[in-house]
Amino acid sequence: MQLRGLATVSFWAADLTAAKTWYADLFGAEPYYEVRDAEGRPAYCEFRLGDHQHELGLIDSRYAPAGAPADPGGAIVYWHVDDVDATYAALLAAGARVHQPPTPRGAGDFVTASVVDPFGNILGVMRNPHYLEMLESMRRG
Repeated sequence: MQLRGLATVSFWAADLTAAKTWYADLFGAEPYYEVRDAEGRPAYCEFRLGDHQHELGLIDSRYAPAGAPADPGGAIVYWHVDDVDATYAALLAAGARVHQPPTPRGAGDFVTASVVDPFGNILGVMRNPHYLEMLESMRRG
């Protein structure tokens, strides 16, 4: 088995319309893909983000697997950002709440932070020098 790269991160939202609006405002872009259910209600939408166009999908909570936790928890996906403090402050100003404030991690300028979005999902942000090194090596070809 080989994990080849991040394909889609999925977040659940009981109010998908509100979640779509919140993330569209945050990203300054509308989702590139949307699905409605048989009654015409929003069921899923997806944004493409960043250098590699990774996908963030928002799914109506009606489709969550049985037993899915109601509280934030589980794995945290960290998205690389150039300025963790500024991004963290912008997320809080947009209505997210503190999960973990900016925290240096080891040597080499690694910093992580995370918030809980208004829909109960944990959104992680990180400054990761390795990400920048890999991006630069890909650009050089």
